Amino acid sequence: MSQKEKIIKHFSEAFKREKVTLFEEGKITAIQIQRMYSVSSAAVYKWIAKYGNTPKGERIVFEKASEELKTLSLMQKVAELERALGQAHLQLVYSNEVISVASTELGYDLKKKHNSKSSKSC
Repeated sequence: MSQKEKIIKHFSEAFKREKVTLFEEGKITAIQIQRMYSVSSAAVYKWIAKYGNTPKGERIVFEKASEELKTLSLMQKVAELERALGQAHLQLVYSNEVISVASTELGYDLKKKHNSKSSKSC
């Protein structure tokens, strides 16, 4: 059989009802059903419309929980990065202050001395 040939799958009504019940209970997502059983998203949504407990004509936002989790995860990552950036900034300020105090104590500008060495080595 070539890769382009379609495999036609038939799922029993009981199977579909079970998956829709699990979906409505929040135990499984529509995407997980798609991936586990290799069915299209359209098929999964048709099962939910046909066998689900949602009144006809009512609009459902699918995968809302997973989107909330993704957003929460991204917000946590942003907070982590902001903390790291803040720490790096504090370290830079501290280092600059140490260089400034050392320059004053030693009587010559360490920044200029360091920069001239860097320029010569390039």
